[in-house]
Amino acid sequence: MNIKPIKTEADYQEALGRIDALIDCPDDSEEADELDVLSILVENYESEHYPIAPPDPIDAIRFRMDQTGMSEKEIGVYLGGEQTAEAILSRRQPLTLDMIKRLYQQLHIPAESLLAY
Repeated sequence: MNIKPIKTEADYQEALGRIDALIDCPDDSEEADELDVLSILVENYESEHYPIAPPDPIDAIRFRMDQTGMSEKEIGVYLGGEQTAEAILSRRQPLTLDMIKRLYQQLHIPAESLLAY
């Protein structure tokens, strides 16, 4: 096992190639340990060089609605009514701090998604 830090795009591509070669190795092998370490290094490199921005707040709300089968009327309970929900989901009205708190606390929508304006 010859593992080095991933500092460049070339190092990153090399690590991805090695991971691809190791992906089917037995769990109790030395190669599995190498795979684990390389995966951590790649994850760290990706989070630094290819960050994923949190989703748009309205997209996050719509996603949770889709997950739970919730209608605009039902989401209105958390947003102050059906008309308010429609205005927010159509981007005509912004979310308030109280709405964000309710969505976070009761529907478990990540706060970083709701605050990403």
